[in-house]
Amino acid sequence: MASEFFILGLTTDGKQFRPSDWADRLCGVMSCFRPAGTGGRNAHLQYSPLVRPTMLNGVKAVLVDEGLKEIEPMAYHFVKQFATDNKLQVVDATNPPPAAEKR
Repeated sequence: MASEFFILGLTTDGKQFRPSDWADRLCGVMSCFRPAGTGGRNAHLQYSPLVRPTMLNGVKAVLVDEGLKEIEPMAYHFVKQFATDNKLQVVDATNPPPAAEKR
C-alpha cells in the first residue's frame, strides 16, 4: 500500500503560504515524474498522479505519493526540501488534521 503525505499551504506558525498558486506551480514542476504507463499523449498537460494539488480543510495543499521516491529520488527530495525550506506543515495522509469547528 502506497504511503502519502500532504504539504499544507500553512507555515509551521500557522500563516498562509504565498503565492496563492504555489500548489499548482509545485505540481506543474513535478508533472513529468509519473509511473510507467500513466503518461500518454497529453501527459505534459496533466499533473503527475504522484504529486497532486488539492484542498484539505479549506487549505491549499499538495498530496504526495511516496512512490515518487522510487521513480525519482531527487524529485522526492526536492518536494520534501521545498516544504522544509518554506517551513510548511507536512502531515501524514492516513491521519490528516480534523476540520476546524465553525463557531
